[in-house]
Parts: sequence; structure tokens; C-alpha cells
Amino acid sequence: MDSDDEETTQAVSALLKTTLLLVALAACHETGRDTVTLKPASSKPKQEMATLHTKPPAKKKKKKIYLTFDDGPNKGTNKVLHIMQQESVPVSFFIVGEHVFASLGQKQTWDSLMIAQHVELCNHSYTHAHSRYGAYYRHPGSVVEDFRRSSDSLQFGNTICRTPGRNAWRIDTLQFTDLRKSKAAIDSLQQAGFTIMGWDLEWEYNGKDLCLKNSADEVLHKIDSVFACQRTRTPECLVLLAHDQVYADADDSAELHDFIRKLKMSDEYELELVSNYPGVKVMP
Repeated sequence: MDSDDEETTQAVSALLKTTLLLVALAACHETGRDTVTLKPASSKPKQEMATLHTKPPAKKKKKKIYLTFDDGPNKGTNKVLHIMQQESVPVSFFIVGEHVFASLGQKQTWDSLMIAQHVELCNHSYTHAHSRYGAYYRHPGSVVEDFRRSSDSLQFGNTICRTPGRNAWRIDTLQFTDLRKSKAAIDSLQQAGFTIMGWDLEWEYNGKDLCLKNSADEVLHKIDSVFACQRTRTPECLVLLAHDQVYADADDSAELHDFIRKLKMSDEYELELVSNYPGVKVMP
């Protein structure tokens, strides 16, 4: 290549470089920046990074309500069971052995209870003392045999029981007897391996016509009050006693259904089986 061609090539190259530099400077001028800095592909906005490191709010711990029904199976048991199954909530039934075998209908109700979901079956004696409580508790050995008979006949899957006509507790270190004359018999039940559960609040009814004394809203208000005054045997836990036979009445079963629905919507409470009560040992 002669010198003229070489000089021409160098001139064109210099002109091209100058043109490219001017274009780059013009682009920087238009964007208001002297230089262009590329962010790493992995970088995230500060707000997004802060969100990633923020812990979700702690879930509120709810107070426990243990809904229990005594004296079944009887005329109201199927209605109670239907409501509990419809609402898919846990419930514990304390069963009287004699009532299971009193009629074909009651035996069929017992069969339904045994296969039902969310249901726990516990011992409420075989005879329910035939409602002669004073004489019943004067003989501790007979009381133990009465509960054993019920346990043997019905094959409960736990040792949880409730004494007829008495609000007594024997759960781990929790010891309480409402009537001192019954203490020896109830102590004997504990020594025989039974876990004895009383109640903190009763949904009361009239003994003559078996109608509820309180509406669902009134019972919910009482529950609020019992917790507020710390009058439960175990903090944050309340055992509610109800009776199957009351809910054979359509109006009373409607109150029960209303009660369950409102409990389910509550931010304060949740229902539990009695086997989950603190300190309960299901089997000896």
C-alpha cells in the first residue's frame, strides 16, 4: 500500500472514532448523565429487600373451649351429633353405660357416635348412681366397679371420666372435689387409673321441662366473663358442660347451633377435645 492510501485510511478511522465519541456524548447529554452505570441483575429495590426480611405477624393464640355433653345416648343425642357433624367441630360425649342398652334406638345412636368424625367418647359411669348420689359415693369400691363396668362394656379408647352429680377433678396436679363426702370415692377412681374431669361452666336447663335457661348469646357472655375473671381451673382453658336431652327440643337445638356458629367466627376461642386438655393422659 502506498503512502497516500495509508494516510487516507488513517484519516477515515480518526473521523469514525470522532463521530462515535460525539454520538455517545450527545446520548449522555440527553439523559442528563455523564456516565451510564449498569446495575447488577441480582440487585433489588430497597423496599423489596425490606419486605423479604420482614417477619409475618405472630398468629394470635386462642383460648380453648372443651364442649362436653353428659348422659347420652338419649333423645337429644342425635340432634347434638348432627349439629356437630354439620359444623365439623370437635365434641366430647360422656356416656352412661345403661343408656346404651336401654333401647334399640339408643344402641343405634351409640353405634353412630362410635363412627362419627370429630367425636370423643368418655365414661360417665354405668348406672349414673341411679340419681342417688349420697348413697352412691359412700361406697368407694362400688363406684370404681360401676365405672369399670361401663369401661368394659363400651371399650372406651381413653380413661377420661366424669362423676355423676359431682363436679370433681383429678388431672395431673389438678385436684378438686365439690363435696367433701365424695372425696374418698373419687380418690379411689383416680387410684384405679381414671382421669376425672369436671367443668368450669354449665349451660343450665330447667329440670322440670328440660328447657334451656340461657340463650346462646348469654352463654357466650358468661364465657367471656369467666375468662376475664380468671375463674377456670386451668388458665386459657374452659370446660363447658351441657346435657344431650335438652336439645331434643327444636328451639333449644337451634340455640346450640347458633352457639357453635358464633364460636367458629370468634377470634378469641376455639373448640378442642377433652383428651387435649393440659395434663390429661389418655391411657394409664
